[in-house]
Amino acid sequence: MKGRDKMTEYLPEGSLFKKGENRSFTESVLALEECITANRTVEAICTVCDNQHNLIVDFGFIKGIIPRNEGAIGIDDGTTRDIALISRVNKPICFKVTGFSEDGIGNKVAVLSRKKAQLECVENYINNMKLGDIIKAKVSHLEQFGCFVDIGCGLPSLIPIDAISVSRISHPSDRFFVGQEIIAVVKSKENNKITLTHKELLGTWEENADCFNAGETVSGIIRSVESYGVFVELSPNLAGLAELRENVTINQSVSVYIKAIIPEKMKIKLIIVDAFDNGRVNHNHKYYINEGNIDSWIYSAKEADKIIRSDFV
Repeated sequence: MKGRDKMTEYLPEGSLFKKGENRSFTESVLALEECITANRTVEAICTVCDNQHNLIVDFGFIKGIIPRNEGAIGIDDGTTRDIALISRVNKPICFKVTGFSEDGIGNKVAVLSRKKAQLECVENYINNMKLGDIIKAKVSHLEQFGCFVDIGCGLPSLIPIDAISVSRISHPSDRFFVGQEIIAVVKSKENNKITLTHKELLGTWEENADCFNAGETVSGIIRSVESYGVFVELSPNLAGLAELRENVTINQSVSVYIKAIIPEKMKIKLIIVDAFDNGRVNHNHKYYINEGNIDSWIYSAKEADKIIRSDFV
């Protein structure tokens, strides 16, 4: 793994909102005017998406409006759907202050652009991403096929379900929740469309297996029931095979006895001691790598004949 400096100015939406200096930039008309001069990106809560899909921000002393076509990259040409605007209500959004105007009854209004903040993010951050870069992301929504995340200024990226962890899951909600802050790895990049992966940060087979010992009874969660046995997840990147047991189902919590750990075959043999109906979902991930850039990653144990690896080239 090789390290490189990372941009930290272009974080997922909501990151700036937590900071005190962000509030000071939006607490008066003078402060908003200074944002124009400094070309500063700031955040505030979107309170309304009106019937024309303009986004409205209420600063308290003045209202701000983000015209529909300035709401996100791609709205004007149809490559981004309006749900990207509607879904921002009650959430922090980033924007540039571009000027001031008046509404229909003579009130002063701040004119804002989320699109300009996103274009700057693309130019100064996303264009400079390299394959293998470890970046911060925030879960925005979950679909059966994967997890969508905000990688900066509300710009979306996808982590396919098979790239979330080595242990297979039935739905991304088995691993993530909306609003969760995570880190991920840049897997592919095409025309500024970024696809991410997550499993490479959760440890190799050996790193995970070293957390367990034969003879222990530990907790797990059932991920698959097959004719030849039951796959039990011990950690997001480690599963073992338990002997068949009647009346167990996917996503049940279980306690399992570890019969054997076999590095050369990357197998863990288990016996189910007990099963529980309340499925255990652990959203706290242990990251074995959390910054820099990954050239390649080998999951397999050193003794194993089968090589499982990821390359970022």
